[in-house]
Formats: sequence, structure tokens, C-alpha cells
Amino acid sequence: MNTKDVLYKLRTENGLSQDELARKVFVTRQAVSRWENGETVPNTETLKLLSKVFDVSINTLLGSPQKLICQCCGMPLEDEIIGRNKDGSLNEEYCKWCYADGTYTYSDMDELIEVCASNMAGEGFTAEQARKYLKESLPKLNYWKRYEELGDGGEFDLFKKQLIDEINALNVEGMPKLENLNALVGKFVNIEYPLPSGIKVRFLDDGTTYLGNQLESEFGGDRCFGIIANMDFILICTYEAEGKNPELVMYKKR
Repeated sequence: MNTKDVLYKLRTENGLSQDELARKVFVTRQAVSRWENGETVPNTETLKLLSKVFDVSINTLLGSPQKLICQCCGMPLEDEIIGRNKDGSLNEEYCKWCYADGTYTYSDMDELIEVCASNMAGEGFTAEQARKYLKESLPKLNYWKRYEELGDGGEFDLFKKQLIDEINALNVEGMPKLENLNALVGKFVNIEYPLPSGIKVRFLDDGTTYLGNQLESEFGGDRCFGIIANMDFILICTYEAEGKNPELVMYKKR
């Protein structure tokens, strides 16, 4: 699709008139009309505003001329999984797992390789083939080439360590010692929990990136512990395969 077609589609899908869209991005209705007729293309600053209005990448607004990949893990990027800056705008260089709210979530390439290899195994790769591929490809990506410049000096790793220590100090019966926390996008772990009152609730935001992990229960059987946390809370639950029959063990404000 061309930019004119993309803008028309997004505007009409969002129920906006040309006048309404013009007001949101501080231009005239005639400017919007010219975009949709293909006579002109929005300038860079207006594209940034349109990206916020429609919650899509600038690449999408321009008709997807580039094949975006995360510059930390190499994952192909679509709008739904693009990471966000602190102001909520999309950062088209990273996925939500590697970059969340202006924070890079990986500083150890070997740790990232292990996480990615386990996810890639079975998708045409063995775990060892995935590791070999990642060890060759990740150093070529912008984040790792510029790590000394982009890194936070270990602040995020320190936060994760403090969080891990805090979770282990809860001494949840049957839960093994937590060794690591990985980035998890809310959409994929936002389980609905039954409460004693009979109602069911979700505690997460689908679009937010959290830290978490899955641990096998020390009691054996087919139930696992799930841990989700961020700066504000710690959530611990148990569930069966594929998140079935979840039970909330603890939800603790930090």
C-alpha cells in the first residue's frame, strides 16, 4: 500500500473525518486531503504525530518500505511487538522484549542467546543450531555494536538482581529458587485468575513489558510456577500446561 492508501484506511477505520485528523496533527483539512490524494506526503514531524494518533510505526505509514528487525535480538518487527520509548512513542529499532519504556532489557548477549534459542528450537532449528546462528548474527546488530554507548552501566541488571532477591525472600512453598528474570510481554502472559468471590480478573496490561519466569514446582506433577513482576508489584501463580487452570498464589505491591 502507498502512504495515501494507508492514511485513508487508518483514518476511516478510526472513525475520523479529515477535519478531525487535521486537528489532531495540527494541519489543515486540505493537507490531509492532499495526503490521501497522493499529492504530498506528511513531513517527518507530522509522521511522528500520526504514528502516535494511530499507534502504528512510521514504516507502516510509509507503506512498509523496510523490513524492520529488532536491533538487539534480530526478530522481525511488526507494529504489535515494537518497543516503546519513555513517552509512549514506538521505537522502530527494537521489540517489546528487548526494549520497554525506554529501557534496554538485555545486557548479556549469552543470556539473550539462551532465551532466544529455547524459543527457536523446534521451529526448523535445533537448540544448538539456533545458538550458532545467534552467536554469528547478534554481534552484527546495532545494539550490540553500540553497546558501550547504549548500555546503562548495569543499572537495569542491578534492579533485576534486587527483584530476584526480593522474590526469593518470599519463600513461597514449593517454588524453586529464582535465578533469572526475562522480559515478557503482557499479551502473552495475561492470565485470567478466579478469585474466592467467584469473579475472574486479569492483573496485567497486554501492551506492557514485564519481567518474569516459569519454574517447575518442587512438588512434582504437571503444575508450574509463574512469576511476573515490575517496579510496582510481584505476582506469583501456578498453572498447568499452556496456562490452563491457573491459581493466584500471591499479588504483592512493592
